[in-house]
Amino acid sequence: MGRSRVYFVSDVHLGLNLKDPEGREARFVSWLKAIPREETQALYLLGDIWDFWYEYRDVVPREGARVVAQLIDLMDNGVKVFFFEGNHDMWSFSYFESLGMVKLHQPAFVEIGGKTFCLGHGDGLGYTKKSYAFMLKVFHNRTAQALFSLLHPWLAYRFGLGWSNSNRRTHEPYHFRGADEPLYKYAESICAERHVDCFVFGHYHDSVDLQLPSGARLFVLKDWMDGGAPCLMAETLTSGLRFQVFLP
Repeated sequence: MGRSRVYFVSDVHLGLNLKDPEGREARFVSWLKAIPREETQALYLLGDIWDFWYEYRDVVPREGARVVAQLIDLMDNGVKVFFFEGNHDMWSFSYFESLGMVKLHQPAFVEIGGKTFCLGHGDGLGYTKKSYAFMLKVFHNRTAQALFSLLHPWLAYRFGLGWSNSNRRTHEPYHFRGADEPLYKYAESICAERHVDCFVFGHYHDSVDLQLPSGARLFVLKDWMDGGAPCLMAETLTSGLRFQVFLP
């Protein structure tokens, strides 16, 4: 059936100095290499692929250079690569687009195999704590970004990665709360307004596969911190769309 596969991945957190960062990058590069080019239509990067990302006008991070090379190879072989900004790698301005990737903004509604998907990183959808909403507002503020760009890249990256590392060490692993989760309720509210067959998000670092009352399917992708190559594949078959969840 030609290019029948679509892959989704989230929360690799390249550059985070926890749980074998070199091994995590090597696993991700190997996974990208293993994606069958001739059978794959698209790859969706659902945010936080990098643990910290900031683009200066003439400088981009060296972290994950081999990852970028594999993404270019995928596109050179006809695979469309889409990406969302996560809460860790939101400061991407034009570099990825210059390589040929397409930036999407959540919630993005796309059609895959005749089904409607709602995609995004997942943070900030539904009820959000005021403190977190304020932080996101500051991070997206053009003036704040301009002031941050005045920092030397050496200092900026040590600050950004150090802050992220500290937060990760002090937070317990999160477990998705099912129907009590704001993201679950958000998906239900979307289904009340329009038809959606499948929701796919990241951000929560937990693996979720639930059916909503509407009949839609809600996937939350596992992070890459605990080994393996967590991802979701949707494959269009003559009998319909088949999903395969890969866990650590």
